[in-house]
Amino acid sequence: MPCPPCYRQARKKRQRIDRVTREAPILSIVIPMRNEAENVESLLAEIAEAGERLPDYEVIAVDDGSDDATAEVLARCAAADPRLRVLRHPRSAGQSAAVHSGVLAARGTICATLDGDGQNPPAELPGLVAPLLAPGSDRIGLVAGQRVGRQDTLSRRLASRLANGLRSRILKDGTRDTGCGLKAFRRDAFLRLPYFDHMHRYLPALFRRDGWDVALVDVSHRPRGAGRSHYTNLNRALVGIHDLIGVAWLIRRRKKAEAAEPGRAKDDRDG
Repeated sequence: MPCPPCYRQARKKRQRIDRVTREAPILSIVIPMRNEAENVESLLAEIAEAGERLPDYEVIAVDDGSDDATAEVLARCAAADPRLRVLRHPRSAGQSAAVHSGVLAARGTICATLDGDGQNPPAELPGLVAPLLAPGSDRIGLVAGQRVGRQDTLSRRLASRLANGLRSRILKDGTRDTGCGLKAFRRDAFLRLPYFDHMHRYLPALFRRDGWDVALVDVSHRPRGAGRSHYTNLNRALVGIHDLIGVAWLIRRRKKAEAAEPGRAKDDRDG
């Protein structure tokens, strides 16, 4: 007796879920979120649409101690989509901590990040990931998005321009905009970086410190979908001063030699 159509459909869905869950994807998309309940569903829908132009991927949403309905909305979305994994911090630890937790849990060899407030269009993800997948890209460790036509308040744009100019002069990282949440990088290289809170704003300098090339990609920007920002110009500035001094110190104290096995070519070691 043949199976009813509903049983066949359920079996196919179960097989698809098992396959996605079992096979390690190439790409892990990490989204730090705090009190973004109103933005979750639309953002995930846009990622699914962009996913048609991406390699096999998973999405890791990191709920950074939200006290709204973010956890409930994420749980509902995860039940319907086997690509979505949800992590939660019991209390808010900041964007860098959320990104770091997501990358630690990631199964992909490449990770991409975007903010959970909807200001980073997921449609930019394919162009962001492409340089890391291109032939001859072995030396690229990070692809950093640089916002064009920022949709922020005038005061925030001016504060960001001042901070970026100061950072660029001191660190010489060759990047005009390190605050953009759209980034893609090699997971193993990221996890070798020294962790500290707010490190996500200094990834170009940190990757260059470790000898990696950094590719820059212009990306679009749009107004926040819903909710409100968790940062002010003042707290960004106060934290940024200490971070900038610390990163400059890390760059000066970087390891300056690479060990080689005598009589053995580098290509042989890598192979």
